[in-house]
Amino acid sequence: MKIGKVSQTVLKRSILKPLQFHREEAILTPSAEEMCYGIETREEEQCIASSAVLYGDEKDLGVFALAQVVNDLATRGAKTVGASIYIMLPPYAYESRLKAMVEHVERAGSAHAVQILCARSEVCPAISKAVVYVNGMGVVKKGELLQGSMGKPDQDIVLLKWIGMEGTFRAMREKEEALSERFVPTFLNRIKSLEPQLFSEKEILLAKDFGVSAMQQITGGGILATLWEMAESSGLGLSVDLKKMAIRQETVEVCEFCHLNPYQLTSAGSVLIFTDRGEELVNCFTEAGVTATVLGRTTKEKARVILGGEEKRFLEKPASDELLHLYEN
Repeated sequence: MKIGKVSQTVLKRSILKPLQFHREEAILTPSAEEMCYGIETREEEQCIASSAVLYGDEKDLGVFALAQVVNDLATRGAKTVGASIYIMLPPYAYESRLKAMVEHVERAGSAHAVQILCARSEVCPAISKAVVYVNGMGVVKKGELLQGSMGKPDQDIVLLKWIGMEGTFRAMREKEEALSERFVPTFLNRIKSLEPQLFSEKEILLAKDFGVSAMQQITGGGILATLWEMAESSGLGLSVDLKKMAIRQETVEVCEFCHLNPYQLTSAGSVLIFTDRGEELVNCFTEAGVTATVLGRTTKEKARVILGGEEKRFLEKPASDELLHLYEN
């Protein structure tokens, strides 16, 4: 495609045409001329937004970004109504790739009742990978907004789902040809079956109704970064058991193959939760068919301790996400 914003013909044919799902809260209809978007809320609600920027070669890259946004808003107690998406492509990209990326996002959005309120694209000569920017808008009832800094001492730390989940999926997408030479198709299909697990809005809002102090999705830097960020923002210490961090065998295998550390690997769909009743919350998740584990406790003391059998070490400041190594190479 030509460098610069895609033509109106391409915009209408490959971006706007696939967008079919609509919600009554949407104020403006996506069109070639309209550059703004918005949602209508009631007086007793607040509108909040969250964004995610990802880059890579995957045609479903926008789905990962949308999942991050939907889950992030849910951790603040909000239900996502709509999202905007901006796709930047390198000059060698074909229009068919752009259309496929939009169709993937539209399918994921409609499956989770999220309308794509605005969609735009540009071909940029300064990049070699696709870049996707998603901004989501959601509503939360006044007085029910949660923040990551609302954690309290002497609370249980619960992990929802598995560490490294999103990173495993994206590493498989980036290295699928090499992985297919090492692993049987059944193994790769098990990874692909994880895609619905990327969206955890239902489980997160279930936790909110159960009663929690703070929640945060595990993204850049993995579970170790998220533990640090939650403790730091709330001014707390913590003690967690490394062996209690749920991890799928597929993640172990892919990380070994790609030389990645799963504890520092992005995992959209996985969430850390601070609550007074950790075991009860885990039981609640289990009854709903969802994996969850109590990892440890928050503390008044500022020490942030990671236990691994007889080994004890202190949590360090967040490092960059392990997935970035795939792009560096």
